[in-house]
Amino acid sequence: MIVRSNDSLIDAAVAVLHPHLVGDRLFGDVASALITDTGSVYVGVCIDTASGTGFCAEHAAIAAMVTAREYKIAKIVAVWRGEDGGPLHVLPPCGRCREFIRQVDAANLDTEVVLGRHRTSRLRELLPATDWPAPLD
Repeated sequence: MIVRSNDSLIDAAVAVLHPHLVGDRLFGDVASALITDTGSVYVGVCIDTASGTGFCAEHAAIAAMVTAREYKIAKIVAVWRGEDGGPLHVLPPCGRCREFIRQVDAANLDTEVVLGRHRTSRLRELLPATDWPAPLD
């Protein structure tokens, strides 16, 4: 398996973190970076829209990965910095992103999710009960 440090993956996400204000909506204030099981790195940023048609940074990074015909994520991170240039934060994926990661490839339940410089968790630990339930008797 390809190993990349949390710091280097965080740095890859920070490199595309360029918040841009459009009206009252802030685009690109969350960035994501992921590394696949083959060692490729993909990045993306969020697009926040008033109409709900936007998407999370993880979705953008995953879309770039899928465009390149890769599907298995070894490690993923998302970072946020407010528009005032304040401190950097590592964000856990929201529930929608957790499910999205899982659905791209079943093996992604073992994706290492970066939760801090020295902290990770497997997606399966963040998204329990992923098996389809058995019918009731």
